[in-house]
Amino acid sequence: MKKILVIKIGTSTLTSGSNRLSYAKIEDVARQIVGLKDTHDIIIVTSGAIAAARQFIDLSGHTIYPDSKQAMAAIGQPKLMRVYDEIFESFGLHIAQCLLTYMDFDHDIAKENTKHTISKLLEHGYIPVINENDTVANEEILLGDNDKLSALVAGIIHADILMIASDIDGVYTDNPHLNENAEFIDTVHKPSDIQQFANEKASALGTGGMTTKIHAAEICHKYGVEMWIVNGGNMGFITNALEGKIRFTKFLA
Repeated sequence: MKKILVIKIGTSTLTSGSNRLSYAKIEDVARQIVGLKDTHDIIIVTSGAIAAARQFIDLSGHTIYPDSKQAMAAIGQPKLMRVYDEIFESFGLHIAQCLLTYMDFDHDIAKENTKHTISKLLEHGYIPVINENDTVANEEILLGDNDKLSALVAGIIHADILMIASDIDGVYTDNPHLNENAEFIDTVHKPSDIQQFANEKASALGTGGMTTKIHAAEICHKYGVEMWIVNGGNMGFITNALEGKIRFTKFLA
């Protein structure tokens, strides 16, 4: 029986730290999924719609940016999915778009329909690519970068692992960008154990930070899902983490 792996890819990973989508990073993800599809059912929770919109506006010569981040997300979402679709299809992978809001998890019927849809897509060999429906909801735009959303998805489908691709190797006892003596934490038994270490690093791209990841870990802990924080900047970060070739922080189920 295949394991279910949810991979959350944030804006900083998708852009490789630049202000544009990194086609090479999406190709890297697709190439790894090809090698894992016989043993894992893969679900992707992606950010990056606003980054895709900014890239399009820059390339099209528009000088006026919409004031609303929700409007930017509406412009960027189809372009983001087009990039995923084109790259994944070139690797023989088929994707399906799922746009969700937190209301979908608050109501039993909506939650069951969401679970059924994702399960059916996996059954027929499609990779669900999930993002928040930013036209009607904006919580992840303002704070979270889909950390919470990915945890809720992993919870309702009873995933084996939620892998959050971050711009850092995992959790440290202090912010390693500010303190060179910060110690790495490889295993966390309870999210509350490391709450004191949630020292943020500012980012101009993503809205997620260690606080939102700890919140995601709390949701996973509730549902009995193991959560990993992995450095998405590494090429091959998914397979290397699964094979124990790179260090990362594991939140036990």
